[in-house]
Amino acid sequence: MYTILIVEDDVLLCDGLKMYLEDKGFRTLCASTVKKAEDAVRNMGHNISLMLLDCSLPDGDGVVFCRRIRQEYELPVIFLTARDTDEEMIEGFRAGADDYIAKPFSINVLYERIMAVLRRSKEESTKQLFQYRELMVDMGKRKVFREGEELRLSGTEYRILELLIQNRRQVLTRDMLLQKIWDCDANYVDENTLNVYIRRIRQKLEKNPGKPEYVITVFGIGYTFGR
Repeated sequence: MYTILIVEDDVLLCDGLKMYLEDKGFRTLCASTVKKAEDAVRNMGHNISLMLLDCSLPDGDGVVFCRRIRQEYELPVIFLTARDTDEEMIEGFRAGADDYIAKPFSINVLYERIMAVLRRSKEESTKQLFQYRELMVDMGKRKVFREGEELRLSGTEYRILELLIQNRRQVLTRDMLLQKIWDCDANYVDENTLNVYIRRIRQKLEKNPGKPEYVITVFGIGYTFGR
């Protein structure tokens, strides 16, 4: 069953969407602020199938929130908003939106948009399974398994591993990693913090962290994935 997070401060609209989607067989979660939406994603991010996101929320901008969340989660997002100029729509897509629907909208059209985004997401996730030795990474769901057992990585730990896997035929310098990584609170990661993250990743992934098979140090340069 798909779970949809509805981020909307209009109570009547939120309740109407919730009722309609649950009647269609979806499971729903509701949040009326950026803070509540962020808590929901942090707690259930990998179990949320799609987010319907209003751009204008009482405590922040939905576009900014979308951009921040998409740094950590491959979570499909459809904007529901009265902001319908070309510039605003382009900004939304650049922030990571999968679709954009202007208010007022037809509930039936919204449903078809949801189904289209979910189909694309499912197709992409089937292409994003990566396996190396005993390690399997589901890029679509951002989950990591070793010998079938799920490993619990933080968002930043996963991002580092993902970057190494995506560039596994080359060495990533420390500067390259630092330019691409922000921690879960959107703070810049420095070299000392990167060392801590690498150590934690090895402790979780490697059978023998002192002799790593997955996250390999290339001395004087940076890191690579696998041998």
